[in-house]
Amino acid sequence: MQTRLSEDIRNTPLGQEADVILRSCVHCGFCNATCPTYQLLGDELDGPRGRIYLIKQVLEGETPSAKTQTHLDRCLTCLSCETTCPSGVRYSQLLEIGRELTEQRVSRPLGQRLLREALLRVLPYPKRFGMLMRLACSVRGVLPTHLRKMLPTRDAGLDAPTGSHPRRMLLMDGCVQPALAPAINTAAARVFDRLGIELIRARGAGCCGALSHHLSAPAQAKNFMRRNIDAWWPHIERGAEAIAITASGCGVTVKDYGRLLADDPTYAEKAKRVGALARDVAELVQTEDLDKLKVGGKQLRVAFHAPCTLQHGQQIRGVVEKILAGLGYDLAPVSDAHLCCGSAGTYSLLQKDLSQRLLERKLASLQATEAEIIATANIGCLQHLQKGAAQPVKHWLELLA
Repeated sequence: MQTRLSEDIRNTPLGQEADVILRSCVHCGFCNATCPTYQLLGDELDGPRGRIYLIKQVLEGETPSAKTQTHLDRCLTCLSCETTCPSGVRYSQLLEIGRELTEQRVSRPLGQRLLREALLRVLPYPKRFGMLMRLACSVRGVLPTHLRKMLPTRDAGLDAPTGSHPRRMLLMDGCVQPALAPAINTAAARVFDRLGIELIRARGAGCCGALSHHLSAPAQAKNFMRRNIDAWWPHIERGAEAIAITASGCGVTVKDYGRLLADDPTYAEKAKRVGALARDVAELVQTEDLDKLKVGGKQLRVAFHAPCTLQHGQQIRGVVEKILAGLGYDLAPVSDAHLCCGSAGTYSLLQKDLSQRLLERKLASLQATEAEIIATANIGCLQHLQKGAAQPVKHWLELLA
């Protein structure tokens, strides 16, 4: 693709990066075939190729409009297009650039600004979000059914392991997961304990920065990243083998710390090291002796929903399914498994109509399997699917704990 970037951006690091990405696109349109929003709306500007043209126009000096912003907002950042693209176009990085430039130049309506600011002030902070969840639970009885299903239950839960092991890894708690589904990280600790590995929760670690990053708040996102590096670094120096991440959405971002903090002279090298140590829990479990995880009793029929951040973002495909099948679970094939469920971080709050339509499609595919349980690998997908699923939705590690 030919480019004529404007003078004010052409020779900047951002402009040079964007130019390389734009020139790698041959505008073949294969990406549209697997883009969820293009499938729903049939609008070229709501597919990756059209959004690339919109971003190109902004970089070449055209003034973005509210329409430009709307089409960029509608992207789920599911990265299905990157999996499909034969030219290896780094669409997600180009989208970051386009969204940030558009955010600087287009003023949003007051309602949108207030909602986005509220999300940035609450969701990435575990204590604030935990207080909100406790308040919601106190009025559970008057909430609509779909909201009640998203709240944490008051069951006894699982006991965390108390033993220690010579092998140690860091466990990322994240921001909303401890309040919404505390059993996930407890399940992780139990599973790894049986594998002879102790999971450490580092004091001071928290949100990975993904939410701020995707809402075009890069300064806040980088502050969260630096805070995590500071919290994890002493444990890394003491020999922690890996950073185990149970939320695939966080995994994509933490693995990318090296690129995102490349221009920070204080943190660049540490960020690279952290990114190299970051692993989705599936990557770690698959390398261990699975005989230690054999589950007794009846093995359920399971439909696994592979989050976009797992299969497209981290390019981890078939690993969870292989683990579950190897432990005796009956894995049901899911049609259109490459498509997004519509959660996509804050997308379900900011693009409710599209998100709901994608959820209905995904649930139809999952429930057609007649599975007894739906398993997934990301807290956002889990909460989103729970709103409409007839059967329980669990993190796949909970099936092993």
